Amino acid sequence: MPAISVLVPIYNVERYLEECLASLAAQTFTDFEVLCINDGSTDGSRDIIQRYLDADPRFRVIDKPNSGYGASMNRGLAESRGAYVGILESDDFLEPNGLEALHSAAVAFDVDVVKANFWLYWSTPTERNEFHEAFIVQDCSRVVDPAEETKIFHAKPSIWSALYRRSFLTENGIDFLETPGASFQDLSFTFKVWACARRVVFLYNSYVHYRQDNENSSVNSMGKVDAVFNEYAEIGRWLGEHPELEDKFATVKAKMMYDSCIWNYERVAEKHKVELLIMTRDAFLAEQKAGHLDIREFEPWKLTALQTIMWSPAAYHQERVKGESTTAKVVRVLTQGSARDIAGAAKRQVAKIINRSK
Repeated sequence: MPAISVLVPIYNVERYLEECLASLAAQTFTDFEVLCINDGSTDGSRDIIQRYLDADPRFRVIDKPNSGYGASMNRGLAESRGAYVGILESDDFLEPNGLEALHSAAVAFDVDVVKANFWLYWSTPTERNEFHEAFIVQDCSRVVDPAEETKIFHAKPSIWSALYRRSFLTENGIDFLETPGASFQDLSFTFKVWACARRVVFLYNSYVHYRQDNENSSVNSMGKVDAVFNEYAEIGRWLGEHPELEDKFATVKAKMMYDSCIWNYERVAEKHKVELLIMTRDAFLAEQKAGHLDIREFEPWKLTALQTIMWSPAAYHQERVKGESTTAKVVRVLTQGSARDIAGAAKRQVAKIINRSK
């Protein structure tokens, strides 16, 4: 049994795959297997995989008909043999000491999950890396319980910058939602991980180069937005099966969903923006009805934005069209009174709109 199983989901990514697999072959840590999960690629990806199968017995392949990212990841989880499981996206690549650093920390701290910061990477027009500080120094190199430090839930999922104890995933039934495409299927997986894990350690250093210039990974269609709501529906379904976790984390889920909706609003095509906001309003009315909307989870300016969306999605969009940026809103709110005044006003505003929606 290898110490680590690295899952590499692959679909028509011949342009980047060589760099990805070469970074695994060059690892200073050697006790691992690589599961290349070929999701019915029709380009030259399978030929690249074969070269690594022929050269290195640590590489394995799972050939399957195209069925999407979630199905590929679940197949990889089912066939992995390592004590720990890692993920590397096929258009990203790993520093030579990446697996060594992650595994050493996992063993030293005896944790269910070890997770590191990462680089945002561009190969064009010139090569550059930008450090992404998902976890500050004070969060790192100590054992963390996500139930006690729920800010972890709001960090970028980045499932590929971590190692997971495989027995932890298995015992808690943590896997991926199997929906078509490859959009946002890290959301429900990450939520389940943080909700179940009691021992986590973060590393400040970065080991993964997370590619930003793959044009096939853009987010601009309502199909991808639908995937976001599917993920949160899955989180709600899963929490419903675990009432002891629902009591603790349902309100955290609602705040995560708000941030995801606004992130997508900023990126979706103009013609779909109001449609997305209507879906957001309907989702939050349902959260409020279920008792899962806790205004204490929200920053004051986000409460103001949520109030507007729940009252009139079109009005929120019109306000944004006028050009008042999020930063400007923050400045405006923060200059109108003390922190207590701001929080109180925001609570009153949201209470009004919630009562109006009943």
